[in-house]
Amino acid sequence: MPNTEIALLPAPPFSASASASAPFSDPFSTPAPFSTPAPFSAPAPFSAPAPAPAPASAPAPTPSSSSSAPTANKRSSTRGANRRTRPHTRSLSGCYTCRLRRKKCDERHPFCRNCTGLSVTCEYERPGWWSNVNQRKIHKEIVKEKIKQTKLDEKSRILAGQNHRHNFALPSPALNADFNRLIATENRDPFVSQPPAPGLPPQFANYAPYEVDVRTEHQLFVNDVPARHDTSFSTFNTFAPAQLQATLPPFPNSEWFPQPSEAGPSSSTSYPISTYVPPEPHPTLLMQMSIPVEDADRPLLGHFVDNVLRQIFPILEVHQKGFERAQAILRSLETNKSYLHCCLSVAATHLKTSVGMVGEDVDHNIMKHRFEAVTHLCQSLKEDKEHEQILEATLAMILFHCFVGAVDEYLPDVAWNDHFLAAINLVKRLDLPSTFIQTTAPFVQPPFNMTLTSWIDILGATMLGRSPQFAHAYRSNHLNATPAGFRELMGCDDRVMYLISEIACLDALKSEGVIDDLAVCSHVSALGSQLEYTEPLDHDLEHPYSPFSGIRPDQLTKNITAIYRFAARIYLCSLVPGFDRNQSSNLNLVEAVTNALQFIPSGPDGYDRSLVWPLLIAGANSTPHCSFRQVLYNRTVEMGEEAEFGSFARMLRVLEEVWRLSDGPVIPSSNVNEPLPSPTYPVEQQGNLFPPTSIVSPGGVPGGRGTVHWRDVMIQNGWRYLLI
Repeated sequence: MPNTEIALLPAPPFSASASASAPFSDPFSTPAPFSTPAPFSAPAPFSAPAPAPAPASAPAPTPSSSSSAPTANKRSSTRGANRRTRPHTRSLSGCYTCRLRRKKCDERHPFCRNCTGLSVTCEYERPGWWSNVNQRKIHKEIVKEKIKQTKLDEKSRILAGQNHRHNFALPSPALNADFNRLIATENRDPFVSQPPAPGLPPQFANYAPYEVDVRTEHQLFVNDVPARHDTSFSTFNTFAPAQLQATLPPFPNSEWFPQPSEAGPSSSTSYPISTYVPPEPHPTLLMQMSIPVEDADRPLLGHFVDNVLRQIFPILEVHQKGFERAQAILRSLETNKSYLHCCLSVAATHLKTSVGMVGEDVDHNIMKHRFEAVTHLCQSLKEDKEHEQILEATLAMILFHCFVGAVDEYLPDVAWNDHFLAAINLVKRLDLPSTFIQTTAPFVQPPFNMTLTSWIDILGATMLGRSPQFAHAYRSNHLNATPAGFRELMGCDDRVMYLISEIACLDALKSEGVIDDLAVCSHVSALGSQLEYTEPLDHDLEHPYSPFSGIRPDQLTKNITAIYRFAARIYLCSLVPGFDRNQSSNLNLVEAVTNALQFIPSGPDGYDRSLVWPLLIAGANSTPHCSFRQVLYNRTVEMGEEAEFGSFARMLRVLEEVWRLSDGPVIPSSNVNEPLPSPTYPVEQQGNLFPPTSIVSPGGVPGGRGTVHWRDVMIQNGWRYLLI
């Protein structure tokens, strides 16, 4: 790893225009409880008319309590008025989050009611960001985004509950109607001791006496295919409810009840992309609080857990059906200092690229934690220990920056391929390739760090025009049908990724002039046949989202694998001497990618960011009049701000430059309403390695309207991107 010296100045105060004393209006926050008004004072009694003169023998009436009533009522009215006009005094011992939000705190420990209900961090000890006005602004924005996300999650759960109740309200047969009416009208026998069944809702815990025949059906699905169907009948004839708690096993908190609305997905129904609802985030507040970090950096840690963590490995989260990977990342944050500072630097970068926070303070946080991460790495390498943690942090520096990095990064940093050289040495020292090859069991996954390394190695080799470092291991795995974990990690089948590695080797051999054109054509034909063997028996694609069961992981990976397979064919055909993007075979492959994109959920919570490499290959070989560019533009618009950073935004920048050089002054066709927007970032010509006309392939026309290789465009502009 190259020795990088980064000089750091003391952290200047955040330069923000807003003042912490300004009132913080939060539309999603819980309003403060209203103060109870003082009771209204009773009005003074009406004066009665003067009585007739009493006889002389009658005693004079003595003043009673009625004479003091006006005075007491007047004092009560005065106290009520003072109580109503008395200004509200805020608590000085409440949590600092409620103080920041200008809300009244109930001072419950360890977490107050407001912070618990809104799922925000509750801090009673004076945090480091409280004394800095600019850091208050950052923390205020983080709390506001967290409250907004919590409210949206509550709204989603309410809508899901309404749909669930609607499913229960559907009409049922007459027998079920009588049974339900019996439960609704009759009360439970008070003389029968019936404790509620554990794990069941209260409305189903106690049943009135009934007599009914119940049919129970069990259906087993294997890979969404019905494999077994059993039906059994039971007759209940009793005057006491069944002892459910004696027949049901205990249900731990980790288990769940399948709701009646969560039926298997229907393969004959297509669902629009706009109905996709992302899964609810899992609570990580307690694990976050256990991570040792300075008070000034805790807002960055909270932003990483709340906003960045959900964008890392989205395909892996779909397959695991939980937050196991998030738990692993949080555990690494507790024990791996270099990994922690890498994540804090990534969080600051995400604040800059997505939220739009600019200034020296954000850059200082990025560089400070970036320098700390490299320093801890070098220290661990010097001590020659903790190689697993060093490899984990090094891979995080490569991949996490791909997810949130800016398009026009101007801060000094180590290039991804330089980081990867150090990762390769660590992988060899840990002897992970041999473990990778020996993983022959069908349900045993290889080491996760080796899967990450292979992902970077294969697709990164296409960026550099070189052979993958572990190409021999991938070739052995392909011959022995050894899993690599690509399908669960990034959505593409292992066999297709192995063949992309072989295509990258062929590309490197051709570029180096090791083989002639005849040998290239022979290898292209052989690899094309191998790609055909990876195609499934059922070529039809379906939308992976179902309103009943959510995202179907198998269908999602099938769709992603199909797109990768088409892109691999385009990449393979582009190696044929005399290749032209206007050939019918290439146009058909690009159109196949376009058609397959309709089965991938789009939008800010979709999976377009998991298709950066195939979109790059298909887009670089597309023509001005094909529908691919319009579809890509529409999906980019649907992504919104999520398309403005990370590898997806960099891929758009490369394609825009490739199209500018390849198409020349081309008039758009009538079916393309708007062209792909050009990024506003300036293009810096670094070195001018070769003139634009010399990067046109033999099948193109110099001066534009030809075929320009995307890798040459990246080299010419000095873009050292890892587009995965």
